[in-house]
Amino acid sequence: MKKDDLPKQLPVFPLSNFIIFPKTRVPLNIFEPRYIEMINDSMKSDKLIGMIQPKILGNKEPSDAPQLHNIGCMGKITSFKETEDSRYLIELKGMIRFKIVKETETNKKYRECEIDFKNYYEDLENKKEEIKFSDLELIFKDLKSLFEKRGFIINWKALEKQSLDETINALAMASPFSLEEKQVLLEAQNLDIRKNKIAEILKTYTHDIYENNTIQ
Repeated sequence: MKKDDLPKQLPVFPLSNFIIFPKTRVPLNIFEPRYIEMINDSMKSDKLIGMIQPKILGNKEPSDAPQLHNIGCMGKITSFKETEDSRYLIELKGMIRFKIVKETETNKKYRECEIDFKNYYEDLENKKEEIKFSDLELIFKDLKSLFEKRGFIINWKALEKQSLDETINALAMASPFSLEEKQVLLEAQNLDIRKNKIAEILKTYTHDIYENNTIQ
C-alpha cells in the first residue's frame, strides 16, 4: 500500500485484550451485529478497518462507546469465512498505525474516525535488513525465558527468516505483557525505540523470574 492510497477515515473496532502491530497477522472471530455490519461494509470496499484499544477507566462499567486510545493500527482483511451460525472468521494483516483526529458522526451501528497516518509512514516500508537467529537470541534472551516460563511456544527458526521489523513486531504482539505495556510498544515511534521499550519492560518480569522464581 502507498501513502496516496491511505484512507482519511476508518471504521474502528474498539477491542479489549487485543492489539495488532504492523506486518503481523491475526485471526478474529466476529459475532456482534454491529461488527458484522462493519465487516460487510469493509468487504464491499477496501477491506480496511482500524483496530484500537478502549481505555480502562478505573472501576467504571464497560460502555457501548468507550473512550479510545489515540493510537491504533489499521488492518486489512486477507481471509474471510462465514460459519453456519453466521459468525465471521477473518484474518487481519496489520498495515500501518494511525492517530485518531476525531470521531465522526454516522448513522451506522459501528464507530468511524477521521485518522492521520503522517507519523507512521515508516510502517509501510519493506525493510530488507535481516537478523541472524544468534543475534535474535542475544537480543531477546530474557524474552525467551519469559515465554518459556509462561508456557508460550515461539517458532524461533521461523522468526529467523523474517526482517528485523517483522520479528520485533511479532514478538511485541505475542509477548505475555499487559495490554498497557503493549500499547506503549505500539506507540513507540520506531523500531529502535520499540526494542528499548521491550528491554525496559522485561526488566520488571525477569526480576520476578530470578528473584521469585515465578510470575504473578
